[in-house]
Amino acid sequence: MVLQLGSGALLAFLLLMLVASTFRILREYERGVVFQLGRFWQVKGPGLIVLIPLVQQMVRVDLRTVVHDVPPQDVITRDNVSVKVNAVLYFRVLDPQKAIIQVENFLAATSQLAQTTLRAVLGKHELDELLAEREKLNADVQQVLDAQTDAWGIKVANVEIKHVDLNESMIRAIAKQAEAERERRAKVIHAEGELQASEKLMQAAEMLGRQPGAMQLRYMQTLSSIAGDKSSTIVFPLPIELLKGMADLSAKDKT
Repeated sequence: MVLQLGSGALLAFLLLMLVASTFRILREYERGVVFQLGRFWQVKGPGLIVLIPLVQQMVRVDLRTVVHDVPPQDVITRDNVSVKVNAVLYFRVLDPQKAIIQVENFLAATSQLAQTTLRAVLGKHELDELLAEREKLNADVQQVLDAQTDAWGIKVANVEIKHVDLNESMIRAIAKQAEAERERRAKVIHAEGELQASEKLMQAAEMLGRQPGAMQLRYMQTLSSIAGDKSSTIVFPLPIELLKGMADLSAKDKT
């Protein structure tokens, strides 16, 4: 009696295992790569999948976008500056058959390829480009990765550089460079202002030179502005042109 109960339980367990290995349920974002006697047969899903036990095997593949954090990489830029750069990689599986058959582990392979590509692409640019042109560098890395992972059925949607870490000596050098650039701009602006002022003074001198009376009036205005300060004593030469002009005015009045 006990033997019959034991054999019945064993038969029920085997039947349950057979049913479990026959029916599979795949979610909307999952696909099943089915192999029959070791050979690729079909990609199935989503929904209920029926497999022939011991003859067919299935490998699940997730089609959702994978967000992968690329660890910090030591990069030597084109101007021989050593920096540490890390990034975020966004990719997803487009062809489950290629992702399973063409590469052993597409997640690990894509991660390793992203690390080497990040070092190779960023090493072709100078430090200033690495700091100021991240969008362009992101696009360059994405294009290179997408071209190489296409054979694995993987689409690299985006690559974002997160941090660029510099050592303290390089940070101080960049700060000095920025300060020198600000001083240069200030000197250029000051020089441009002096140039514009000299041009205006030259135009004013030419205009005053055409009218001697205007020159004399300007001279008198200058003396008046200087004499406004009562605490100052002014000694100035009397120009001959001014005396001549006054004499001419006196002669006109007499006539």
